[in-house]
Amino acid sequence: MNQDYIIPDNWSIIEEGFEPERVCSSESLFSIGNGAMGQRANFEEYYSGKTFQGSYIAGVYYPDKTKVGWWKNGYPEYFAKVLNAPNWIGINVKVNGEMLDLNTCKAVEEYRRELNMKEGWYSRTFKAKMPNDMVVKVEALRFLSLQEDEAGAIKYSVTPLNGDAEITLVPYLHTGIENKDTNWEEKFWEPLSVTESGVRAFATARTLKTKYTACTFMSNTVDIDGKILSLVPASENTTDYVSHTYVQSVAANSTITLYKYAGYVTSMNHVVDALEDAANKVLDTVTGLGFDGLLQTQKDAWAKVWEMADITIDGDVKAQQGIRFNIFQLNQTYTGADDRLNIGPKGFTGEKYGGSTYWDTEAYCIPFYMATKDEKVARSLLKYRYNQLDKAIENAGKLGFTNGAALYPMVTMNGEECHNEWEITFEEIHRNGAIAFAIFNYVRYTGDYSYVPEMGLEVLIAIARFWHQRATFSTNHNKYVILGVTGPNEYENNVNNNWYTNYLAQWCIHYAAENIEKIKAAYGADYARIMDKVQLSEEELTDWKKVADNMYFPYSEEHNVFLQQDGFLDKELITVANLDKSQRPINQKWSWDRILRSPYIKQADTLQGFYFFEDQFTKEELERHFDFYEPFTVHESSLSPCVHSIQAAVLNRMEQAYTFYLRTSRLDLDDYNKEVHEGLHITSMAGTWMSVVEGFGGMRVKDGMLSFEPRIPEQWNGFTFKVNFRNHVLKVNVTKEGTTFTVDGDKDVTILLNGEKATAKAVLKTT
Repeated sequence: MNQDYIIPDNWSIIEEGFEPERVCSSESLFSIGNGAMGQRANFEEYYSGKTFQGSYIAGVYYPDKTKVGWWKNGYPEYFAKVLNAPNWIGINVKVNGEMLDLNTCKAVEEYRRELNMKEGWYSRTFKAKMPNDMVVKVEALRFLSLQEDEAGAIKYSVTPLNGDAEITLVPYLHTGIENKDTNWEEKFWEPLSVTESGVRAFATARTLKTKYTACTFMSNTVDIDGKILSLVPASENTTDYVSHTYVQSVAANSTITLYKYAGYVTSMNHVVDALEDAANKVLDTVTGLGFDGLLQTQKDAWAKVWEMADITIDGDVKAQQGIRFNIFQLNQTYTGADDRLNIGPKGFTGEKYGGSTYWDTEAYCIPFYMATKDEKVARSLLKYRYNQLDKAIENAGKLGFTNGAALYPMVTMNGEECHNEWEITFEEIHRNGAIAFAIFNYVRYTGDYSYVPEMGLEVLIAIARFWHQRATFSTNHNKYVILGVTGPNEYENNVNNNWYTNYLAQWCIHYAAENIEKIKAAYGADYARIMDKVQLSEEELTDWKKVADNMYFPYSEEHNVFLQQDGFLDKELITVANLDKSQRPINQKWSWDRILRSPYIKQADTLQGFYFFEDQFTKEELERHFDFYEPFTVHESSLSPCVHSIQAAVLNRMEQAYTFYLRTSRLDLDDYNKEVHEGLHITSMAGTWMSVVEGFGGMRVKDGMLSFEPRIPEQWNGFTFKVNFRNHVLKVNVTKEGTTFTVDGDKDVTILLNGEKATAKAVLKTT
């Protein structure tokens, strides 16, 4: 059974009723972020029950030493960890001297959480009967400012209901934080100083090894029934903790409210010696706006995001809630404002997958950011990889590759490989192809070729050199083979001739060679600069092409399909439909040995190739491969349902496409894979966007034009979305009666609709 406690709503994620066993899951689902930092939805007040405390600062990481039983040559020395950052949300609450703790209360009633996605805030309300029989009502509202992205704010109100009470509020900062997933139980933060100035406090700490310095700050004000109190707080501090204590008598049914403004300034953006000054400037700004003023800037900023990024679905609230949740979390995780950053699979919602960047960015996220922001954001993500090219060459060198061959990391913070599982670090080399494909996809969509001569060609050459060296000539097949790999299906390790990997290798070499010729003909100065740098000879280029033109692809004449890998038909081919449901998910029920011998596919593998290179195969070929592989697919990767939804829509299997869409859009909300307590699946959320735009909308780029083949699920009355295509904002409105297109601006745009040219009409906005 999937969880079903999230109440369907078009614009909000809502939970009603306090259930301790779902606290950790809700901490993930109600997470907030602003691109520069993020937090799990931990309680502000003390909680003695099971919880997963988590606050995170973008780009701040720790190289936790890899923990393995035995070492292998080329093994990454560390596993990067997105650090659990100092905690600034904490507010201890006492009522008549008794600590408020929902885990020990006699009763918790009218409990409600809401994540308002339209306006970008998170709230929690409840009534609690405490062990001393005092009954209090608590209302808390919290957000991280998109505009002032080093700050957030909390409004925390307590109302005694059954008598006058002495209320104690203790807002605090704590830098003595540990990661749940530390390999060696090390602390990652070194406290440096704690200082105070009136109602402001500052706690500065530095990461061990990486030496990031963060000043965590707060400023507090208190009012009763709207009247601000001039209170001088009592303070307490240690080397890693500072608190301010406010004690006030509050009449029954009166409300005391604490306004807490807090956040981080770091050495990534400020001079270390001036961090406290920088924190004071941030506090001057946000306290000057006040809570309501800062909240209004938040609402305005999110309105601007939604104006471009929203997808509306008419007639299906769960589907609507799902897509908006995905779009909201993507925009909380990465805004494109800082090209040093990237998109981690858990974003700011948990510690699993410690590294910042996977191939998910190139394969799934770039299309979303290209279409809902502008090409500069996607270009920044590509520039991120170019800036790490030297490290990718160094990574390949550690594995024995030479001559400038590059292997981009599976997981990275700074370009170094830092994943701690050998079968992924050494073998999941298809990630190289995803980066080359992202360059192709960017040029195809934006029409901006300038990235290739400026940066991209060097990346493509280094990747082609890797594939050339990684292939082996087989006298048995009289072809080049690629041995010992893990494809996208991580339920097969150390296999030979994964079709997807071989196909990508061939394509990457051809694409690199094609662009070398293009730049030689049209960008002479760039060509000379690049060739001087990479020292590529005609002889080497000929050798590349020899490998690509003679690549081996395993094929079954019996089934008339490409084989996922050489030994796939040796398995006992029992479909998922005939797998005992009590054995699901197999990654939590079976041994790894049993999984590797099974035919079960974690996510699209061969079908991932058919998704990337759709125009190189017929619809009949897609149908054959879909019908062969999908029945063996357990969809236990977050990246799986979206690709299958798109392909089911292409095949006009709308019920199946819809089912996959619901699974991808509500993967976390309904906790399909029983793991949401660890954090959300941020990067796959971009795949959810693709399942609507590319799946149901049928959007492609053909001959430099947008092409649409819209289809609509039976459950929907209609849907709309916008895309920014080459600086034209196109709105698509699909109903059961037909599809209409409009363009924001003064120029019509020619598109393809079901293969025929059509005109999207310009609509000038009036002010």
